[in-house]
Amino acid sequence: MDVHNAFFNGDLLEEVYMTVPDGKVDSDILIILVYVDDLLVTSSNNGLVEDTKRVLQKQFKMKDLGEVKFFLGIECVRSSQEIHMSQRKYALELIVECGLGGAKPAGTPLEQNKKLTSVKYDEHISHEGRVDDQQLQHPERYQRLVGRLLYLTMTRPDIAFSVQVLSQYMHNPKESHMESALRVVRYLKEAPGLGLLMLSQSTNTLTAYCDSDWGACLETRRSIIGYLVKFGGSLISWKSKK
Repeated sequence: MDVHNAFFNGDLLEEVYMTVPDGKVDSDILIILVYVDDLLVTSSNNGLVEDTKRVLQKQFKMKDLGEVKFFLGIECVRSSQEIHMSQRKYALELIVECGLGGAKPAGTPLEQNKKLTSVKYDEHISHEGRVDDQQLQHPERYQRLVGRLLYLTMTRPDIAFSVQVLSQYMHNPKESHMESALRVVRYLKEAPGLGLLMLSQSTNTLTAYCDSDWGACLETRRSIIGYLVKFGGSLISWKSKK
């Protein structure tokens, strides 16, 4: 729903948080997401959604835009069998912003066995790294790029590990870090419309996968662990960490 008027700096005197009542809670849960001048109303109960929209339209001037198609940079394509969520427009804008519109796509987010190191590690550990791997004169470009890639991980779990690695060097990035971040962008160019597929089929199957790379971090010698959880054929949770 599109709200015609929005007030950002007014005094809010009303209580906006509430606690779950004691006893049995109704299974019909209503969720309202608010972003600037847009509202997203969702529930498994269509009657509850329609009643809520009527109440909101009586109190505020707003337009019902129908089923969600584009919200917070996420494109939603629905059918009777599935919902596909992607950030294709956001990914294409990022590719153009980085000046990689004519670049060759990369097959993987990071090079195989790629080991990135920090400036402090380079200062204290003797290794056969690149002698021209200098600190970036304008680290804000790297920080902005990694920040935008972090937002993409909402629908792109395939880049989650790579972005997690790159985000560790936000405070003092080097040229090698920037090169790796741009490689992730070139990887996005391979399939910018890739996203999450949520199937509508009924299922009670919950499957979890986990893997680890023992002692993979050069600086801490910690293992890298990753997992993902699928409900039926739909991916619902994922993470990679040291």
